[in-house]
Order: sequence, then C-alpha cells, then structure tokens
Amino acid sequence: MRAVVTGAAGFIGSHLCEHLLAQGDEVIGIDNFTDFYDSARKEDNLAPLLDREWFTFWRDDILALPLESVFAGADVVYHLAGQPGVRHSWGAEFGVYLERNVLVTQRVLEAVRRVPPCRMVYASSSSVYGDAEAYPTAETLPPRPVSPYGVTKLAAEYLCETYRTAFGVSAASLRLFTVYGPRQRPDMAFSRLVEAACTDREFSLYGDGEQSRDFTYVGDVVTAMRQVAHSSWTGVANVGGGGRVTMNQVLAIVGELTGPVRVRHSPRQPGDARHTAADITVARDGFGYRPRTHVREGLAAMVEAGREAWAVAR
Repeated sequence: MRAVVTGAAGFIGSHLCEHLLAQGDEVIGIDNFTDFYDSARKEDNLAPLLDREWFTFWRDDILALPLESVFAGADVVYHLAGQPGVRHSWGAEFGVYLERNVLVTQRVLEAVRRVPPCRMVYASSSSVYGDAEAYPTAETLPPRPVSPYGVTKLAAEYLCETYRTAFGVSAASLRLFTVYGPRQRPDMAFSRLVEAACTDREFSLYGDGEQSRDFTYVGDVVTAMRQVAHSSWTGVANVGGGGRVTMNQVLAIVGELTGPVRVRHSPRQPGDARHTAADITVARDGFGYRPRTHVREGLAAMVEAGREAWAVAR
C-alpha cells in the first residue's frame, strides 16, 4: 500500500512508519514538530526512517500543505497528528487543542474525500469515554469526556463519521486505550516511571495508585491500524490491551524489573478518569484485532530501551 502518516515523528507515528515499511508499504510521513515536548525526541524517533528507500518526509504544518497533492495516489491516510495531553487542555491552551485536533482533522477529511478511493484511519482516544458507565466499555455506551482534550477527540471522531455518511469517505476511528512502549511521550506515566526507576529518582504518582487503565502496547496498536486499513470495515472501534491494571500493580512489576521504586504521591489531577477498560469485540470481529503483548512484557521492553538510552546519555 501507499500510506500517508500524519504525526510521523511522534511516539505512535514513528512506530507505525516502521511497521508499515517492514510490511513493504511505501510511506509518506508528515510532522511539524510542535512544541508540546522537546523536539529532539522527535528527531531521534525520525532519524532511523530518513534513509529508508520507501520513506518520504514532509516537515510542515498540515494547515499549510497542499494536502490533495500530497494524498494523491495514496491508498490510506493514517491521521495521528494532534495535540496530546489531558492535563494541559484546560484554560488558555484550549484554542491550540481546537486547532490541532478538530480543525486539522477537518482539513485532512476534506482532502481525503477529494482523492478517492483513499481510506482514512483516525487515531482517537479512550478519553472520549471519561468516567464510563460500565467496564469493559463498549462503543454503544454514550461518550462522557471529562477533559477538554477528550472533547476535541470526540469532535474529530464525529467529523470522521459525518464525512463517512455524507460523502462516503472510508473512515475508521480507533479509540486507543493508554498506549505505551519504547519512545513513549516524556509526560506520560510509564515514561516517567521507567526513567525514575532506571535513574534512582523519585516517581510522582497522581492519586492513590488504585486507578486502573487498559494499557495497550504500541506494537499491538500499529498492527491494528494496518489491519483496519486492509479491511473494508468503517466506523468506531476500541483498541485496548486486553484487561485492566492498576498503577500500584504497574509499580510492583517495574520494581521487579529494576528494583524498588521511590514514590511520591500527588493529588489526582482534573480530567483523569478513575478507570478505563476496552470491550474490543467490534475490533476483533471487524478486522481481526487481538492484543498480543502482556503489560509485563511491554514494560520490560521499555526498561531495556530506557537503560540503553540513559547509558548513552551518560
């Protein structure tokens, strides 16, 4: 397939590009290196891709690119670009989230509908559920986001569904549940935890540690994305890791891998859901998704990558 990946230099985007190239796909990556975190990390994510024969990279803002020309001839657009982070989405920053999560998605959809038969896979988020009515949570339950970030991800989802029903755009929105793995964003809990454990620093834990998440390994996520791109399925589907794990359980696993972790408890943050858990029946039946990576295995991969990175840094 000929694929376009927006947000190609990010955590999930760089893994997706690697996966697609390994499967023999031609990949066009787009990223404008927003300042949400140190762009040097994105440079590192991108570096191994730049010399690959079937990889082309555009460093530019999606709102400024001639997207119809970029998408021409593509079989699929994987739309991962956006403004991440629940805690930063309050207050004055909300305008940034509106632009990068809603307006940019509308711009991508307009271009996709003008270059058929291009397919679109949108990276949505379990944040659209907020504090869900039931666990595991099925797509039939009403979304109830508890953060402005979740609101913008849901709005972008609705845009995908609107363009699908109004114009026949072949769109699939995947609600990703707490994606983790090597190269995870530095603000995320697992990234901070592994760094603290490997450098003998204190880890700041928000809340009492009994909050739980359906943690999903990045390798399983990018596999799901390519699976849905190769299927005829459209709509909205959960992509989860297969079960809930509390942060206290995660601390115990990392402690077994690295030695005891020093923890400092901090108050629960606004917008943080207490629990998440994915019902993955739709993804399983629709395009064959099955998570393969247990959280211990995924954390071990993060610890190994972290140790290598900090050894080089020293």
